[in-house]
Amino acid sequence: MAKKITAKVPKRKLETVRERTEQTNNAKPKSRIVARSARAASTPFRFVGRLIARIARPFRFLLRPFKTRPVRFVGRVLSRVLLLRYFRDSWKELRLVTWPDRKETRQLTLAVFAFAIVFGLMVTVTDYGLDKVFKKLILK
Repeated sequence: MAKKITAKVPKRKLETVRERTEQTNNAKPKSRIVARSARAASTPFRFVGRLIARIARPFRFLLRPFKTRPVRFVGRVLSRVLLLRYFRDSWKELRLVTWPDRKETRQLTLAVFAFAIVFGLMVTVTDYGLDKVFKKLILK
């Protein structure tokens, strides 16, 4: 009898969200189309920034008082009171988020709807059952 040769199929390892995030961060850079459209979208802002810098250049001497120690201290206190560091750090964290694609979003949305329907049915059945039990006990 001849031996049957069977190939072993390796089990696919389930990846965690962290591993998927690292893979996406290490993936190839954004496509040229995305980079080009981002560059085009930021062009007006760069123009305005350069224009403001050119206009403000002769008035740099007005900034000298703001470089002194007491004024910097007041600026630090104001930034703490207004929570500027919190907003800056929040923005940095938000940029690190990897957003789900269209297919994953659809699946997660359907999962939420299914859970809400099942949970609603459970609450409805429980409420109906308890209503019947208490009406028999109290109105007896």
